[in-house]
Amino acid sequence: MRFHTRKWVKPEDLNPNGTLFGGQLLAWIDEEAALYTVVQLENNKVVTKYMSEINFMSKAVKGDIIEIGMEVQKFGRSSITLNCEVRNMRTRETIITVDNIIMVNLDEHGNPKPHGKTKIEFVKDRLNN
Repeated sequence: MRFHTRKWVKPEDLNPNGTLFGGQLLAWIDEEAALYTVVQLENNKVVTKYMSEINFMSKAVKGDIIEIGMEVQKFGRSSITLNCEVRNMRTRETIITVDNIIMVNLDEHGNPKPHGKTKIEFVKDRLNN
């Protein structure tokens, strides 16, 4: 799992229990999945089609720094399936896992569009071509 993004848990991210609000964390995961997909598919027009069951395993509190990791499970014709793990940067405790996030590549009219990708590509490799 590659951890690409870090977020600092701030007071406005907390629920009444003083822990990270799950809805905020899911918004961060959705944004990271979209950004990861945009980079992989080289298209700014992507949408979240599906997010599987989520599993909250530990909490985060004000001042914690969390890391969001994404990993490609498979490439479809017009989609990419990811999984996600969010962990506490300092303790390395897993906060949440999401087994499947399906992102869909779109054309200019908002319809699913084949992307032609079959493997993970890194930006540094694209720059060498």
